[in-house]
Amino acid sequence: MTKKKFSKTDLKNFKKLILKRKEEIQEELRHIKEDALNQSQRDAAGDISAYTLHMADIATDSYDREFSLGIASSDQKVLFEIEDSLKRIDDGTFGACESCSKSIAKTRLKALPYTRLCKKCQEKLERK
Repeated sequence: MTKKKFSKTDLKNFKKLILKRKEEIQEELRHIKEDALNQSQRDAAGDISAYTLHMADIATDSYDREFSLGIASSDQKVLFEIEDSLKRIDDGTFGACESCSKSIAKTRLKALPYTRLCKKCQEKLERK
């Protein structure tokens, strides 16, 4: 399969998909920030008493925060990929596999519009 250019309409539609996903991720990050990162452990647990928190409650709260931070980290990586894909649309390299330079299938791009690799190269990478 050789590298082919997408039509302006295709690129516009992919850009719309990418921007929608970017907005969704930014909203997730806002929720994580509000829910997990801006609260003290006592507030997060809903504890308004003067008693100290139980160790199990502290461990659960810590786990929840770490889990939220893990999600936020993954979301940040996706945001980086999204920004990069928008640059590829602008510079005309969108839809070309960064490994083999062949075209990435439209169906793959519709499912994961910010992907850098074709299915075959992604599978090779995952096997390593």
